[in-house]
Amino acid sequence: MQSPEISSMINKKLLENGLSENLAEISTTGILFLSYLLISILLFWISRKIIIGFFTQISKKTKSTFDDILLSHKTPKLISYLPSLYLLHKLIPKLFSSHQWLENIFEALTVIVALALTRALLKSLSDYLKTLDSFRDKPIDSYIQVIMIFLWFVGGIIILSILTGTEMGAFLTTLGALSAVLLFVFKDTILGFVASVQITVNDTVRIGDWISMPNNNADGTVISISLSTVQVQNFDNTITSIPTYKLISDSFINWRGMSDSPGRRIKRSLLIKVSSIRFLKDEELSQLKKIKLLSVFIQTKEEDIKKHNSNSKADKSLLINGRNLTNIGLFRNYSEAYLEQHPMLNKDMTMMCRQLAPSSQGIPIEIYVFSKDKDWKNYENIVADIFDHLLASTEYFHLECFELSPLIPPSNV
Repeated sequence: MQSPEISSMINKKLLENGLSENLAEISTTGILFLSYLLISILLFWISRKIIIGFFTQISKKTKSTFDDILLSHKTPKLISYLPSLYLLHKLIPKLFSSHQWLENIFEALTVIVALALTRALLKSLSDYLKTLDSFRDKPIDSYIQVIMIFLWFVGGIIILSILTGTEMGAFLTTLGALSAVLLFVFKDTILGFVASVQITVNDTVRIGDWISMPNNNADGTVISISLSTVQVQNFDNTITSIPTYKLISDSFINWRGMSDSPGRRIKRSLLIKVSSIRFLKDEELSQLKKIKLLSVFIQTKEEDIKKHNSNSKADKSLLINGRNLTNIGLFRNYSEAYLEQHPMLNKDMTMMCRQLAPSSQGIPIEIYVFSKDKDWKNYENIVADIFDHLLASTEYFHLECFELSPLIPPSNV
């Protein structure tokens, strides 16, 4: 039965029940409006049950997580709005044929639902791509945000064009005149988009990278890269938000190179008191030969030194004459030998123990090696293990480490 026939039948029944012609016409319109509204609500409820039920069944039967993500973003619910919205768009304006604005409102609502549905699909796609290893460290959110800004911009123009009955070209012409203002308003967004592209192309930062940016109080793991901000979870579990374009304009440290390399650097010094450094006597050398890591080295060196001193006829009544072994030199060689046999150090990377320039705090003996284990906790344990041993070893070489003596206030006499 056609809508005019239904309207005529209702109007006739109302007239037979004693209503005036004008009141019967208004009541007929109201009855039809409420009926269409109830039918649309019923259609939405049925559509939602069918569509959500269909997606739920699909998600249970498939191994893919994409359908689960679609459900979490309420994509099926947004799809279920379309049948009822289409019905209202077709039926309601016919009740008010002289009111074109009603049809415009329903068309605008359709555009809004379509934009919301597109946003849900894009968010679902973004979350799904993040589960894939090849996209997990990419700034997908930035590109999704750019697409959505463009779609909302176009959608806004379409909605305004529908509601005002103005051609889209007129709006675009007006926007062209306001381009300078738009560039100023969306300055951060444009800078963020350009920065996101440069970050991706140059592979500057990935999600999961450890970065340090002292000027912005950031030192931790990158957890998200969006169009406007990069979020860093610091090691104290606080979150620092940095404008995306600052990763292009400002300097920062990315520790990914260390994470990807076969070792993490250990670079630390022992400060040796200058007053404890001296030449070693023969009896002291005999005692040090008992150190397994030094016995061969000392024996070889002694033979070489004796040969040199004999050839040069050095007066050995004073140790300063000729060549001699020093306690700091033997300690440095012992340290290198100890490092070379340490199981947690990478032998294929730089490994040395070197003496740095003297300072007011003594002679720095620097350890420069790379640990195999790059995990922070394990790394610190390896460093502590090495320096525990070396600090305890200084006693055997009659060396003393620098300590800042506390100031003792003069006693009152």
